[in-house]
Amino acid sequence: VKHEYQAEVNRMMKLIINSLYRNKEIFLRELISNASDALDKIRFMSLTDPNVLAAASARKVMIKPDKENHALHIIDTGIGMTHADLVKNLGTIAKSGTSEFLAKMDDGETMNSDLIGQFGVGFYSSFLVADTVVVTTKHNDDEQLIWESDASSFTVSKDPRGDTLGRGTQISLFMKEEAYDYLEENTIKDLVKKYSQFINFPIHLWTSKTEQVEEPVEEEEKAESK
Repeated sequence: VKHEYQAEVNRMMKLIINSLYRNKEIFLRELISNASDALDKIRFMSLTDPNVLAAASARKVMIKPDKENHALHIIDTGIGMTHADLVKNLGTIAKSGTSEFLAKMDDGETMNSDLIGQFGVGFYSSFLVADTVVVTTKHNDDEQLIWESDASSFTVSKDPRGDTLGRGTQISLFMKEEAYDYLEENTIKDLVKKYSQFINFPIHLWTSKTEQVEEPVEEEEKAESK
């Protein structure tokens, strides 16, 4: 189902993108912070009901760059979101603090990167670096869902692959060309070090390496070359 953003959310996204484009890197700080919050929520719930961890017992954040497809995935095994959560948290001003944030702006407050975290609207900084954002999420009380947006509208649908996450959320950023540097291992490592000092959960970075392997020459090829 296609949804239009509420007008206030649209206005806020434009403000963030236009004001913070020189400080794009804060998108990773905000997404790691959101992942940590989701992990805190499931940890808190597990104190009274250990069964909530059954689908995924390890609590962690994973960052997976995919250079081939120009995508960056940030995955957590936190609480996940239901259909209602997705629409409410990622498309309306009901929860996201958007109206308070805009009121601050209207009062002449200077936009800075700390404000967006303070009002819980940091998720939208994803559009500083990505043309398209896809959120795949699995909450214990709902099926696995996909939220997708190009910053003008968003869709929410059931994931045809079924339950691949167990529990938690994967945010996939399909990067703008000028943001390809954020797919580099060293860039990600530096940013994680810079922004994760207050995160109480392990952060894993997927890495890949290319190895040159000597192929053995077949016997008949050897015979021919003699």
